[in-house]
Amino acid sequence: MAGMRRARRILAGGVALAAAGWALREVPAELGVRPLTSGPDRAARMRRSPQFKDGLFYNSMPEPTHMMTAPPVGLLGEMAKDRELRHPGGPVPLRIPPSTPPPADGLRVIWYGHASTLVEIEGRRVLFDPVWSKRVSPSRLVGPKRHHPVPVELGGLPQIDAIAISHDHYDHLDMATVRSLTRTQNAPFLVPLGIGAHLERWGVPAYRIIELDWDEEAVVAGLRFVSTAARHFSGRSFTRNDTLWGSWVVAGAERRVFYAGDSGYFEGYRGIGSSHGPFDLTLMPIGAYSPAWPDIHMNPEEAVNAHLELGGELLLPVHWATFTLALHPWAEPVERLWREAKARDVSIVVPRPGEAVETSSAPAVDGWWETLG
Repeated sequence: MAGMRRARRILAGGVALAAAGWALREVPAELGVRPLTSGPDRAARMRRSPQFKDGLFYNSMPEPTHMMTAPPVGLLGEMAKDRELRHPGGPVPLRIPPSTPPPADGLRVIWYGHASTLVEIEGRRVLFDPVWSKRVSPSRLVGPKRHHPVPVELGGLPQIDAIAISHDHYDHLDMATVRSLTRTQNAPFLVPLGIGAHLERWGVPAYRIIELDWDEEAVVAGLRFVSTAARHFSGRSFTRNDTLWGSWVVAGAERRVFYAGDSGYFEGYRGIGSSHGPFDLTLMPIGAYSPAWPDIHMNPEEAVNAHLELGGELLLPVHWATFTLALHPWAEPVERLWREAKARDVSIVVPRPGEAVETSSAPAVDGWWETLG
C-alpha cells in the first residue's frame, strides 16, 4: 500500500514537472514577439503606416474608439449571475464537411466554429482565422474553453490556397494551429503588419508570409486579397497594439467575399463596399459584445447594418457559439441577428459547425440552436 502511494506521488511529481517544463517553454512562445524588434525591414514598414504613431497602431478613423481599461463596477457580480446561460444546454450539432472539390465557378463556405471559416471561391480555398486548440489562451489549463469540438481535424483539411489572419488575439491566431498548418499545408499566410514576427518565431518560413497594411493588396492563387480597415485592437501579452488588425476582401473573377475580422461598427463599411463590393458573402462577427466595450465588437444589429452598407447579398454570422467571451447568453447573438435580418429583409444563413453552404442555394434558417436551451 505504501509502495502504491509512493508510486502515485512520484507520478504526480513527474506530471507536475512536465507541466512546468511545458509552461516554461511554450507560454513565452505563445506570447509572440515585439515586431519592432524583429528586424529593421519590418520595423520600417510599420513606422511608415498611417495607422502607426508613437510606437503603436491605432484606429485611424473619424470615430473615437474607447476601450475598457479597468473592469466596470459590478462586473464580478454580473459574471457570477446566470453563468449556465452562457453555455449551450446540450451538445452542439456538428456536420462532417464534404470532401468534394470546390466549385470551379461558384462559392461555398464551411464554418468550423467561432471565426474559423473555409471559403471555397472559384475553385480556390481560403481559410480564415483558423483556431483548433481547446482553449484560447497562452495556457492549456486556463482560459475560455470550447463548447464543441472542431468538426474536422487539421490533418483532414483539404489543400488550402491561402490562410488569412485578421489580428493576433488568441481566439483568432493560435500557435499550435499555425505550427500544424505550416507542416501540413503549403499555403501562404496573409496577415496585417507586424504579425509576421509571431509567425516566424513559430516556424513559418518568411517566404510564406505576406504582411499588408490597410488598403494594400496581394494576388494569391489567382485571387485578389485586400487588407481593409477594422475598428479593434491587438495584443497577446502585456502590451496592446504593437501589431495591426484588419478585415479582408477576397475577390475572384466574378465572386467577392468580405470578412470583417473582429471589428466594431464604424462608418467606413460603406466606403469598403463602394471600393471593393458588392459582396456575394459577408462573414460578420455577432458575439462577445458588451456595453463595457461598445466600439470594438459589433452587436448583431450593427452586423446587419454593416452588411447592408457593404452591399452584401448573404450574411453568415461568425464569432459566436464556440467560446464564452462576454456575459450575454450563449444563443442571444444569433436570436438577435435572426430578428434583425427578418425586420430588414436581409438574407442570412446559420449553418451548424462543419456544414457546407452553397451561397447560390443557401438553406433557410431553421433555428437549430433553439433545441439546446
